[in-house]
Amino acid sequence: MSSSIKDKIEGTFHAVKGQVKKTTGKLIKNTELEADGTGEKIAGQTQRKVGQVKKVFGE
Repeated sequence: MSSSIKDKIEGTFHAVKGQVKKTTGKLIKNTELEADGTGEKIAGQTQRKVGQVKKVFGE
């Protein structure tokens, strides 16, 4: 599996996981969990974008 595909898959996983944490944090009024989820979602989106860039440059 190429590194670009791996980055896209892992990025999507982390973005979804972060969204679940964020939503759960909102529901139970846990701001720490909500913030952690937001951070993980952003990190996942960034990793997914890195995978897209790698694909463009053929890595």
